[in-house]
Amino acid sequence: MMPVASTSRLRRVATLGAAVLLAATLQGCATRQHPDPIESWNRQVFAFNESLDANVLRPVATGYNEVTPEPVRNSLRNVFNNVRDVWSTVNLFLQGRFRDGTVSVMRVTINTTLGLGGLVDWATPMRLDRPNEDFGQTLGVWGVKPGAYIVWPVLGPSTLRDSVSIPGDLYFSASTFGDTDAATFGLAGLQLISVRAGLLDATGLLDDVALDKYAFTRDAYLQRRQNLIYEGNPPDEDEPLDDPSDDPEDVPPAAAAASVSAEATTSATTSGATSAATSSAASAPAPAPSTPASAPAKP
Repeated sequence: MMPVASTSRLRRVATLGAAVLLAATLQGCATRQHPDPIESWNRQVFAFNESLDANVLRPVATGYNEVTPEPVRNSLRNVFNNVRDVWSTVNLFLQGRFRDGTVSVMRVTINTTLGLGGLVDWATPMRLDRPNEDFGQTLGVWGVKPGAYIVWPVLGPSTLRDSVSIPGDLYFSASTFGDTDAATFGLAGLQLISVRAGLLDATGLLDDVALDKYAFTRDAYLQRRQNLIYEGNPPDEDEPLDDPSDDPEDVPPAAAAASVSAEATTSATTSGATSAATSSAASAPAPAPSTPASAPAKP
């Protein structure tokens, strides 16, 4: 009879092998024209997440805004952002963006010291802007294709490539400062509600303009991720597995609101709340970099 330890080890290996096989299959099924090979499943998960948001997250976030003074909300958001900036800094160096990484180090140092652990954001007025990087973007810079679009329960929209970033997002969050399980989940929940409260207006706009909210959110999410990887200047044409909306003419209406909403759940929940509800992040995602406005045409 096979020992229990050996049986357990075989099960773990079989599970890992099945996960790798599934990932390879989804990667092979995804194309630039059809990045969503498991759309039927994704739509079911999306509906579950929408129900969770409508019945739990949005009401709690609305109440949080009503009872918490704005200075307190801003200070908490600054602390969460400061922790997230550390992870962004790591990824800037991994991407070879040493100048931006050095600026980000200065930002974290100033806000951690002069800002009393991040309660006050002194760096932004000094023009040391917040980075918005994660390991999914780093993999994209290294040439890894996004693969299939996936909607995770509670975690929200992602791709095979971006899913690899989730453990890092969980680790570099305020919840890691909890010394007990209760403190960890409390910090994670507070961060989740803080992020959701900052996105109430954006998601309200999305509800008003989207005819097919799932497709609208998916296209905006994929476009946003492409823009972040290419720093706001995606190529006109890319390899077959790249995101489907890198052509400026294919940008959906009100995509800014949709892209913020698409990453709201991901960035909020990768704070670790339930491993959960983004992003990436301790704050609302920063807008994708944009090119300067063109000069007025000569008469």
